[in-house]
Amino acid sequence: MSETTAAAPARILVIDDEPQIRKFLDIGLRAQGYRVESATDGEAGLQALATHGADLVILDLGLPDLDGHEVLARLREWSQAPVIVLTVRADEREKVAALDAGANDYVTKPFGVQELMARVRALLRSHATAGEAPPMFDDGRLRVDLARREVFLQGKPVQLARKEYALLALLLQHSGRVVTQPQILRTLWGGQHDHDTHYLRVLAGKLRQKLGDDAARPRWIATEPGVGLRFIGRNSTS
Repeated sequence: MSETTAAAPARILVIDDEPQIRKFLDIGLRAQGYRVESATDGEAGLQALATHGADLVILDLGLPDLDGHEVLARLREWSQAPVIVLTVRADEREKVAALDAGANDYVTKPFGVQELMARVRALLRSHATAGEAPPMFDDGRLRVDLARREVFLQGKPVQLARKEYALLALLLQHSGRVVTQPQILRTLWGGQHDHDTHYLRVLAGKLRQKLGDDAARPRWIATEPGVGLRFIGRNSTS
């Protein structure tokens, strides 16, 4: 993937509430040939990513509305765009938490612009964001807005528990493909639970009940016996 091709320069999304940093990054990134979009808080950043997409995200942790860790967690529910965390928080625990949550790189302020640009180039070379799950699923009956974390069934909101929603989002992210039992268990409960399949059976049953889905004749969530689950819904918005 070429990050500076004239036909399609890479799009960089900057989520940072400091106007000086946004201006500095905008000038520096545009000078390298990138397209740049900026957001001043977490919700605006998530909406910008859902609406316009991005080849790479630069994310501050100290945002006015949402902690950057929450933004990263929500982003990772439906996007695999590489993320560079750019923050004043230099504590090792913060860095480990961000990397474990799906950040690709971690840069502390103040930072050297040439080093940051080198990290941007490296991530753009090694990551492709094509083929991501769409941030919206809507088949006329079930609507799931992954960016807003909203689920509607026949126009009425569905209240899902945190893990119920996480399971639905994970399956949608891999729509049409089987997500194995160990993969689901590791993602939702951690690596020490990758054999606790009864957790998944109970959770999938609760999710199907709230969606009115029948395991024997599934409309959205199909079971591949002994293997895992697969989202089979057809998105009328695609």
